[in-house]
Amino acid sequence: MAFDWLSNAITVHGSFVTTPQLAIANPFAGIDHGVALWFHAHLTPALVGVLRGITEFGSSEWIGIVLGIAALFFIFKRWWPSLLMMVIAVPGGMLLNEYLKILVHRHRPFVDGWFVDWSGYSFASGHTIGATLLYGQLALFLVPVIKSRRGRILIFSAASFVVALVGFSRIALGAHYFTDVLGGIFFGMMWLTLCLLVARPLRRTMLPPVIADVLPQPMTDMVPVPVSVSAAPPVSRV
Repeated sequence: MAFDWLSNAITVHGSFVTTPQLAIANPFAGIDHGVALWFHAHLTPALVGVLRGITEFGSSEWIGIVLGIAALFFIFKRWWPSLLMMVIAVPGGMLLNEYLKILVHRHRPFVDGWFVDWSGYSFASGHTIGATLLYGQLALFLVPVIKSRRGRILIFSAASFVVALVGFSRIALGAHYFTDVLGGIFFGMMWLTLCLLVARPLRRTMLPPVIADVLPQPMTDMVPVPVSVSAAPPVSRV
């Protein structure tokens, strides 16, 4: 994505609200429009129903439910740093994406059709960035308690698969362009990385409560004992 910072404009809504509009030179415009038109021409009612079910895993309603359950769990366990990390990472990143949509001001691929009911702007995909933030953050919480390397790979693979499905559903339904989904994944990963770096001092207080329930208790009665090495007894010769 190439941002043309010299082509800024101001859009005035009414008499009070001004919205900065950022012009974008999209080098992938041909791919964006080609993919959107292909799916728009080949969608069937059955496929639309399946895609709408998949896209709900990135909806704000579903993310709110999962966040509520996680928040109650963290409050019950009194894992305050984990609760703070979850609240900042997921809702905070989604709010920043809404500002990015207003800033970029890109219109959606389709606004009219027998199954199209989209509103708002297109870049970056809100469902995709929400899924990236939610499932990425859950994976980061689960990894410290997984001992095996295979289990950690499985956790990250499952999170990536769900994010990819949500992004694909948004493209296929004509709600977003291909680059909207890529932008949502990119900005979601960058925001998670930033949150991890900022919360680095809290890791020592955040990880021990999680790991304490998994790791065995240390055995205090097993301590190293110094052993003196004596010279070997002489061998008698007959």
